[in-house]
Amino acid sequence: MNDAQGTRGGGVTSYQNAPTRTITAGGVTFAYRELGPQSGVPVVFLTHLAAVLDNWDPRVVDGIAARRRVITFDNRGVGASSGSTPRTIQAMAKDAITFIRALGFEYVDLHGFSMGGMIAQVIAQTEPQLVRKLVLTGTGPAGGEGIKNVTRLSHFDTVRGLLTLQDPKQFLFFTRTANGRRGGKEFLARLKERTDGRDKAISLTSYSAQLKAIRRWGTERPHDLSVIHQPVLVANGESDRMVPTKNSVDLARRVPNGELSIYPDAGHGGIFQYHGQFVETALEFLER
Repeated sequence: MNDAQGTRGGGVTSYQNAPTRTITAGGVTFAYRELGPQSGVPVVFLTHLAAVLDNWDPRVVDGIAARRRVITFDNRGVGASSGSTPRTIQAMAKDAITFIRALGFEYVDLHGFSMGGMIAQVIAQTEPQLVRKLVLTGTGPAGGEGIKNVTRLSHFDTVRGLLTLQDPKQFLFFTRTANGRRGGKEFLARLKERTDGRDKAISLTSYSAQLKAIRRWGTERPHDLSVIHQPVLVANGESDRMVPTKNSVDLARRVPNGELSIYPDAGHGGIFQYHGQFVETALEFLER
């Protein structure tokens, strides 16, 4: 285990400098980073399709970690975590639960973005006592409209990125308006701020497994979300192409304690484009 900071996560205030640690549980060695205060309920971040530790916007992580203990991690088979990547959201949720329990937490808050939001919903349904509050961003419910098209869109925008020498996330996460383009460029620049100890990129095998899992989620029968009794904050951009925004509206409506934040002139990466507003809203929600 990399314990460069002496006490686990203690004193780390910037995601850029948070050391990557490992913990082994259930036959998997999970890579993770931890920062922020050492007390209080931790906020565990669950990440998106193809993402590794370095894909979290440092403004969002640092913003939440200014007042809350934040933990990011690579799920099984992704980045620096060992094992092979599951092909269902349910199996990914099981791995996330294994990881959280290995760190010894009785309960946590979850922030799930996109695919991570799907995983968070399953954790809340299968292990309700483990979850205090949920922040679900850029995501949708099982069987949600348009979710099964993520594979097609991802392939299309990857090709578009290659042809225009741009990162596909510029198309997938942001609108094509002036604000969207600028927001995307700024976000992609922030992802490069960490220069030392960067994570391994996702393998094509893992990426393919995740695409299968999301497609399955999109074709599943809708879940009974009335069983999620925790407070839920749902946030998205108003023009999400990857997980159409109507899914966020649907999600917030179907959970008993849901509230909704929609960002104007923004897409799937609305929380990154409006990171200041999102952090403020999320902290207010988590500390209520």
